[in-house]
Amino acid sequence: MISYLSASWVYPVSTVPLKNGVIALDPDGTIAEILTAEEAESKNIKNISLVPGLINTHCHLELSHLKGKIPLHTGLPGFVQQVMQQRAVLADEIEAEMRKADAEMYANGIVAVGDISNQTSSKGVKLQSKMYYHTFVETMGFNPEKATEIIKKAEDTKNAFAPLKATIVPHAPYSVSTPLFGEIFRTSGAEGESVSIHNQETADENAFFETRSGHFLKLYEFLGLDISFFKAKGKSSLQTYLPLLSSAAKTLLVHNTFTSKEDIEFAKLTHPHLYWCLCPNANLYIENRLPDVGLLTNSELTITLGTDSLGSNHQLSILAEMFTLQEQAAIPFDELLLWATLNGASFLGISPQFGSFEKGKKPGVNLIEGMKEGRLSAESHIQRLI
Repeated sequence: MISYLSASWVYPVSTVPLKNGVIALDPDGTIAEILTAEEAESKNIKNISLVPGLINTHCHLELSHLKGKIPLHTGLPGFVQQVMQQRAVLADEIEAEMRKADAEMYANGIVAVGDISNQTSSKGVKLQSKMYYHTFVETMGFNPEKATEIIKKAEDTKNAFAPLKATIVPHAPYSVSTPLFGEIFRTSGAEGESVSIHNQETADENAFFETRSGHFLKLYEFLGLDISFFKAKGKSSLQTYLPLLSSAAKTLLVHNTFTSKEDIEFAKLTHPHLYWCLCPNANLYIENRLPDVGLLTNSELTITLGTDSLGSNHQLSILAEMFTLQEQAAIPFDELLLWATLNGASFLGISPQFGSFEKGKKPGVNLIEGMKEGRLSAESHIQRLI
């Protein structure tokens, strides 16, 4: 039996918003039809808006136990050092916090997650989750001689995540050697595959690749790594590593806090399948700075949204990320919603089911209350309906 949901505004995402629209649903939650007010008589409409399930394209579920344990504004090198110092916790505690984080995302209307993992500790949570997970098995190793050993371990981890979808990806340009980039190209470079990498999250990242300077030198010293082999090439981080990634795969550049116009122009010429993920609340937490969102939007990039981890965020809410971007970068709600739904589904390869209200899909249905004149407000909150 078909059921109907009506709202003052329905946001299909793939088409224009519908005032007083109606969604017809099959019993299993599949969209049967989208109706305008003229096509279906609708009674008792409230001041609410219906949107599809949200997509979190960048999360670190494994770091959920670090909530509230890392100070604000440490800068990225300091943040990385804090993570490494506090990561060793009892497995039961880590799993309990991951389950809480998974439940939090589900309650916040998220239906799919691109999650960074270094080990298989999150597999049980993901198998039992009501959300779709694509696990990015993160590799790191700046010593060129260890590339073969590292990729073998990553392949074992990827295989251990079966039957869940998993892809081997680089952590960041400052933590992956050129030979290891080559191994990742071999394992994850196929057409249509989804790959992610942390990109230009701090000014020190560019300084390291341009002039072999900055705080990353202290981080390598802390880790006891000999990087005497590394020679700066006078190019930004992005311009140094991007040619090492497969241009056939869909590649998500995460953070982009210090990405320049020149970097974007270079990226467009180098890689035809790029997605750009913004995690604004994590950027403010770590670096107290946002990317140049105006530059990114004016460059007509395909943008997605992420939360990063509870080690670098106060909550796992895509709606909260949208509100921050609306308030600090003046991005319209319709555009933010596209980033939070269909663009993320496209990157993860799940748009046939998720990302928009279209006949035949099962994207989830969220109700947003507290919007004012088409904008999110401090009182806006989300309720998952399906």
